[in-house]
Parts: sequence; C-alpha cells; structure tokens
Amino acid sequence: MHDIATGLRHVEHVMGTVFSFDIRDQPTPAIRRALAEAVHYLHQVNAVFSTYRSDSHISRLDRGEIRLQDCPPEVHEVLSLCAQAAHTSDGWFSIVPTGSLDPSGLVKGWATEAASQLLYDAGAHHTCVNGGGDLQLRGQAGPGTPWRIGIGHPLRPGELVTVITADHDLAVATSGTAERGVHIVDPHSGRPADAFASLTLVGPRLTLTDTYATAAFARGDGAQGWMETLDGYEALAILPDGQEWRTPGFNSYGT
Repeated sequence: MHDIATGLRHVEHVMGTVFSFDIRDQPTPAIRRALAEAVHYLHQVNAVFSTYRSDSHISRLDRGEIRLQDCPPEVHEVLSLCAQAAHTSDGWFSIVPTGSLDPSGLVKGWATEAASQLLYDAGAHHTCVNGGGDLQLRGQAGPGTPWRIGIGHPLRPGELVTVITADHDLAVATSGTAERGVHIVDPHSGRPADAFASLTLVGPRLTLTDTYATAAFARGDGAQGWMETLDGYEALAILPDGQEWRTPGFNSYGT
C-alpha cells in the first residue's frame, strides 16, 4: 500500500492472480481501513472457493464431504448467481464444464466487484479495482478526466486493440488465449473453446460482465447475436485470423 499524489495504490497476489487497487480519492482513515478490509476479504474468498485447495468449502462440497447448508452464505449467493448466468446464457456458462464443481468463472469478477463496493461504501468513489485483468471502474480518474483502459491485442504482443474510455461506473472483462492459452471449455461438447483469440465485454457491474464474457467465449459463432440481446452490454471480439467484430454500441466506449 502506498500513497500517490492523488490517492492510494495497492497490489495483492491472491486467488492465483494479481489484484490491484487504484484509489483516486484523498485517502481518509476510513478508506485505508476499507482497503485493508477488501484485501482481507479476497483472501477469505480464496479460502472458500479455490478449486486448488483441498480444504476449501467448494472442494469439500464437490467431494461430497459437506452439504450446501454446511457452507458459508456466500457459497449460496455465488451458486445462485451461477444458476442465473447459466439460464441467461442458455447453458453456455457452466459451473461443471469438465465434470467437477468449479464456479471460478464467476467468483473472480464477483469478488472484484465486492471489493470495489467496500471502498465505495467507505467514501472512495473514484477507483479502479483490477482482478487479474478484469476491472470495476467507479467515478473518474481525476476531475474531468475519464478512466482510459488499454486492451492488449491477443495476436500482436505489445500492441493495443482498443482503448476504453469511461467517466462513470463501468466494468470491463476480457476472456482470451494470450495469457493462459485455450482454457475455456465448451460446456456442451467438453472441448476447448477456440472460436476467438479474445473477447472484451463492457457492462455496468463486473460479476455478470465477467461471467457473460466467459459464456460468450464458450458460445463461439453465436456469441455476437446473443451479445446484442443483452441490454447494457457491448462487446469486441478478435478472431484467431485477426479479424474482429463489435456490437453496435461498443464504439461509444472503445476507439
């Protein structure tokens, strides 16, 4: 945690990735406490939901060692949100894509949004919380200055495919192959989803923005039509051959 000229920044390694906090409000004691609380919260989420920890609630639930009623309330909340996303996406979002219980496609965005809310409730209204490349933005980067978020080109390292500009609350989520290779599974066939090199989605809140980006990536060829039915969401897709498509309203955010 360190002060900057106009706020506070912090980087935390947790949940198998890197979270960063960029707070542009004056760092009051309440905001500092909220930042510490948000960091602690992320470690708690990891302890409950990590599929890489044999002692996590989600791993024990998957093995049948405990029942859903034995889990903390947040497990009920997450599984309910996952069911909602599965319904909205016609099953293209799944918490059992390879047979084991794995809600991580929703958990990271949900945890990032919740951490952002903790800051907001403490008075930090101009923040960017970045959970492994997926962001919840609030307010502005400075007085009259919008947030500017560069989206890396998945096929051209070091180049940007677009810059997203926002002067209000906005979520930005990208699913792609550049960092982790092909890792999203088509839940209907069980095969790796490879119709896109990357897909970036913008929306109001990160939980569903991140989840819908995963579902759209898994859907592949039908994703553009589905995206255009979702009110409040816009998408940019890069195909493996370098071609791209954008939903009609995406250019109001990205160049």
